[in-house]
Amino acid sequence: MTEEREYAKPSKEILKTNLDPMQYRVTQEEGTEPSFNNIYWDNHEEGIYVDIVSGEPLFSSTDKYESGTGWPSFSKPLESGNIKSLRDKKLGYTRTEVRSFYGDSHLGHVFNDGPDPTGLRYCINSASLRFIPVNRLEIEGYGQYLTLFK
Repeated sequence: MTEEREYAKPSKEILKTNLDPMQYRVTQEEGTEPSFNNIYWDNHEEGIYVDIVSGEPLFSSTDKYESGTGWPSFSKPLESGNIKSLRDKKLGYTRTEVRSFYGDSHLGHVFNDGPDPTGLRYCINSASLRFIPVNRLEIEGYGQYLTLFK
């Protein structure tokens, strides 16, 4: 469903100018924002979530659910080709980090304790995302996703 559009990671200088300190720390330095104290953990509006760095579509509100963790959680990506998974052993045990494909932004982690049908929980930092509500999808160039909400 990804339309002909180019997604890319801007330079470090542009990122430092365009992102707030938390967004930069999360996306560029693999940080984690506080649980229950972030913009999208409790967002129930319909729309899609894109990479704050590149704009590539990542998740849909149709796959968002309440995980009780205090971070936005999704059962699957909107565009699987826009997500890459890496092994993460930074905390002394193995986790699966998820990053955006084009922007190479650290998004969060994926776990095997999610709901059916995937059994996955993409636990994502709000600071790595930009939410686009349904009524702005066409205006912002993501009109192909309107069919998800009809």
